[in-house]
Amino acid sequence: MQSHIQVTVVGLGYVGLPLAVALARHFQVVGLDIDEERIAELAEGVDRTNEVEPDALRSSGLKLTADPLSAPASDFIIVTVPTPVDSENRPDLTLVRAASKTVASMLKPAVSDGRSPIVIYESTVYPGVTEDICAPILEQGSGLQSGFDFFLAYSPERINPGDREHTIDKITKVVSGQTPETLDRVAVLYETITSGGVFRASSIRAAEAAKVIENAQRDLNIAFMNEISQIFAAVGISVWDVLEAARTKWNFLPFTPGLVGGHCIGVDPYYLSYLAERLGLHPQVILAGRGVNDGMAAWIAQRLHDCRAGRPGSVLVLGLTFKENIPDLRNSKVVDVVTGLQTLGHDVTVHDPLADPRQALEEYAIELDPTALDRKFDLVFLAVPHRVYMEADLRGLVAANGTLADLKGVMGGTADWTL
Repeated sequence: MQSHIQVTVVGLGYVGLPLAVALARHFQVVGLDIDEERIAELAEGVDRTNEVEPDALRSSGLKLTADPLSAPASDFIIVTVPTPVDSENRPDLTLVRAASKTVASMLKPAVSDGRSPIVIYESTVYPGVTEDICAPILEQGSGLQSGFDFFLAYSPERINPGDREHTIDKITKVVSGQTPETLDRVAVLYETITSGGVFRASSIRAAEAAKVIENAQRDLNIAFMNEISQIFAAVGISVWDVLEAARTKWNFLPFTPGLVGGHCIGVDPYYLSYLAERLGLHPQVILAGRGVNDGMAAWIAQRLHDCRAGRPGSVLVLGLTFKENIPDLRNSKVVDVVTGLQTLGHDVTVHDPLADPRQALEEYAIELDPTALDRKFDLVFLAVPHRVYMEADLRGLVAANGTLADLKGVMGGTADWTL
């Protein structure tokens, strides 16, 4: 424990909590989140995101607070709040701006060893946000000068919800800093918590850009898979059969088709395209990929309708979260499939044992039915292959002359319909 180093992590969601717990193994760490209910749950050892095990949370030295004024003067303040897009797919920096104002109220000009504090942003942004937008907010709110009284850094988050292999203590962390000394201090901080080491980016802007293209690249590759799925479906070829054959080539990239939701892949490309458009450029490839992926849910709904010969009926959608075995409902595109099926006249029931029913109702007006597995339906659609579904008899949920549909091709050919 390097007890003389004080760290505050602002935002205790999917990114901030695992980071704060990892840091607390080596430093004095305070986790700050303005959601008092979230703080109360964490204090009881309950993480609704399921990213940190209860025992690890309870045994952690992490201190929790919902009050910025109670946080101590810190050597490092790390901002990990979400950065979504608005209704027009433009970057919504509301939370990162608000967090910057909060951090400004916490900044002190000198901390341990007389050195100035460092504010590290992990939130996904387009290049320039940290220095051009966040820095002025910090200066105005604190009365301190960036690059003199405090310093800036950026280290993009790489949390993959539900991934137990690429955890914060194993991945390579990209780090950057306003000055060479800042970069050194930030590198040492993150080297302490991960066996994957750190990569020192040449600048804060380069680190910001690296993060946003990581997910844009995945989005484009998945868009290609979704487009070929539609092409092959039109000629009666299973995309899964095609991919099985293509993967025998040593350098074929193993992407698969599907719905692209969540907090990163379906959002980050818009941050890059927004920057391009501000610069007078037209990002054709990025927006084309987004167009394909955003339209996939409607295409799937129509295909499901067609596989029932256009006859509306009772439909059970299994899974609402944006990926399997996690409770994360953010930007779930299964919602769009549900809407599409309802528009086509189907009576849709949704089941998901991992999703928060209150959140599903408040954000998407979808009422989860916990008793749905006790009935039979004309169409059973496995949208999200949670482990509990893979261990269940899904065929037993299908009514006579009904259809079992498998979005991700995980049922080994036993489904009646798949992409």
